[in-house]
This record gives sequence, C-alpha cells and structure tokens, in this order.
Amino acid sequence: MASGGLTCVKYLTFFCNLLFALTGLLIFLVGGMVQLNYAHYSSFVSDHVWTAPIILIIVGAAVAVICFLGCCGALKESSCMILSFALLAVVIFLLEIGLGLAGYVKHTGLHQIMECQFNSTMQHYKERADYRDAWTLLQTELDCCGINGPNDWETIFRNSTLPAACCSLINLSEAKECTNVHATQHGCLQKLLEILDSKTLILASVVLGVAGIQMLTILFACCLYRSFRRSYDHV
Repeated sequence: MASGGLTCVKYLTFFCNLLFALTGLLIFLVGGMVQLNYAHYSSFVSDHVWTAPIILIIVGAAVAVICFLGCCGALKESSCMILSFALLAVVIFLLEIGLGLAGYVKHTGLHQIMECQFNSTMQHYKERADYRDAWTLLQTELDCCGINGPNDWETIFRNSTLPAACCSLINLSEAKECTNVHATQHGCLQKLLEILDSKTLILASVVLGVAGIQMLTILFACCLYRSFRRSYDHV
C-alpha cells in the first residue's frame, strides 16, 4: 500500500495534470481564435509566421492526450505510464519554449517581413484575383488605403484612380470613382502591424506562461515515478 507521502505526491500529480490539461485547452483556444479571426490576412504575412497558430492548435490537442497518460498513471500507480507522460511532457515543454522564443524573435522582424509581402501582393494586384480580394477585405475592414497611404496605388493604376475599398464613402455628386481626395489617408501596413504585433506578444506570453505550470507538473511526475520505483523495489 502506498505510504502517506506517496499518496500525497500521487494526488498532487493528478491535480497538476488537470492544470496541464487546462493549459493545453488554453493554447488550443488561443491558436484557434487567432487562426479564425485573422487567417484572411495571411496574404500579407509570410507562411512561416502564419503557421504559429496552427502549431499551437496541434500542441494543445497533443497535451490532452498526454494528460490522459499522466492521470491514469497517477491513479493506477503505473510507473511506465508516468515515465511516458514525463518524457512526452518534456518534449511539449521544449516545443513551447521554442515557439515562445521564436515568436519573440519574429516579433522584432515582423515589420520587414510584412513590408515585403505587402509590396509583393500590390505588384501582382492586377494579375491575381486572390490578391485583389485580400486587398479589398483588408482596406474595408481596417479603413485604410495602400501600404503607407493612397499614393502607393499610383504605381499600379498609373492614374489617380484608387480601389473602391479605399473610399468608405463617396459623394456621387462630387465623384463617381474613388480618388485620393476621397480616400482614407491611413496606410494598411501600420494598422495591420499594430494588430499582429500585439497578438504575437500575447501568443508568446501565453506559451511561456503555461510552460511554467507544465514544468511544475513534470517535476511532480518525476517525483512520483521515483516514489513508485522505490515502492516496487521494497516489495
């Protein structure tokens, strides 16, 4: 029969596993919300940056499976399941640390990455319908025009005409087309950068924060595994 100390560690490990599962759910929800709400802006952000929410969703789902091992191992006093849980949890922990650090590093170079994507999509605006749709959606939702302002479109249209999305409201008695006079003067790059900049920091903070809770769970799991081994050696 397990000693009082072993029982205490066992139930502490079980409780920490529940916290571990909640952190996985949190990671899953954060990744899902970012993907759901901002995926339509992916044309303006490079693919290797936009894979972060998808990776978070996968990690969050993996945590649920790992927690099952931890909870069953603690309740059944199975050293094999506890060891498997601890090893897999360490892998997830290291992956989350890597994601958090990568998010911080990419955050510092996000402006340059997005500027390249903005220029690329604008240069191919006339040739690609998906880029035209992306620009229309971006300029409509953020009430912005061009990369840094409406003058950016002059190199594309070679005249004073602008995409209709640049003008949220046109007085038909004054003009029938969207021009610089009626367009919003705010560029889209800075507006989208401010949104994604804050979300990147939130993602990195959430990942690093929950990693601390998970580290505590891993330590308890290791203590429980050691206690199980000692208990079996004495039998």
